[in-house]
Amino acid sequence: MRLSSTASILLGTLACGIVLAVFASRYHVERVWEDAMYGFFPSASRAYSYGERHFSALNPARYDLDRAEYFFNKAVAQDPDNEKVLHQLARIEFLRGKLPQAYALINMQIARHGELVPSSYYVRGLIAGYMDRYADAAKDYEKYLESDPKNWAAINDLAWVLMKDGRYQEATVALEKGLESWPDNAWLLNSQATAFYELGKIESAYAAIQAAHSAAGRLRESDWSTAYPGNDPLIAREGLHSLQKSIEENMHSIAAQMKK
Repeated sequence: MRLSSTASILLGTLACGIVLAVFASRYHVERVWEDAMYGFFPSASRAYSYGERHFSALNPARYDLDRAEYFFNKAVAQDPDNEKVLHQLARIEFLRGKLPQAYALINMQIARHGELVPSSYYVRGLIAGYMDRYADAAKDYEKYLESDPKNWAAINDLAWVLMKDGRYQEATVALEKGLESWPDNAWLLNSQATAFYELGKIESAYAAIQAAHSAAGRLRESDWSTAYPGNDPLIAREGLHSLQKSIEENMHSIAAQMKK
C-alpha cells in the first residue's frame, strides 16, 4: 500500500522532529554533564577544554560561541596566566564584530604569551586588517609567517592587507611564494588575479582567475570549514557559495577588460 502524499509529508515531518528532538536532548544532557563535572571538579584546564569543544567549525553539533565564552572566562578566572585563553576570547569578540574589544584582548595575549603562541600574531593581523590598520596587520602576518612560512591562509591574508594598502607588487611576491606550495588553492589564485589586475597585467590576471574558478569548483563545505575553523559551521555552504560567486564575478570583470 502506498501512502498518500499528505501522509508521507506528515511522516517525514514527524521523523525530522524526532531527529531534532534527539539532538536537542543529547545536547542538553551534555550541557548538564559539563556543568556538573565542572561544578564538582573545577579547574582551568577542564574549563578550557570545554570551551574548545564548543569553538570548532569541525564539530557543528557542539558549536556554541556563548558556551565557549562561558568556559573560557571560567578558565581565565582560575588561571590568568593560561597561555591560550585570551587568544580564544579575542577570536570570539572578533567573530561578534566587537573589534576594539578583540584588539584589546589580543594585545594582552601577545604581551603575556606572544612568543609561546605565534598564532596570536595571526589573529591580531586579522583584527587589525578589519580595523583598516593595514600596515600593522601586514607586520603581524609577517611575524606569524616566520613560525609557519607555508601557511596558505596567512599568506592570503597578508596579500589582502597589502592590496588594501595599495602594495600590489608586494602582494604578488607573497602570493607567488604561497602558490609554490599550494598551486591549486582557490583563495590564493583569486587574490593573485586581483593583484595582477590592479597592476594592469590583465592576461596574467585572467589566467589566474580561470585557475581559481576551476579550483573553487572542486571545493566542498568541509574545505571552507577547515579554512575558517572558528566560524559557525552552519554558514559553511553560504561561505563557499560566496567565494565561488566572487571568483565568477572577478572572472567576468577581467574578461570584459581583456576585450577593451
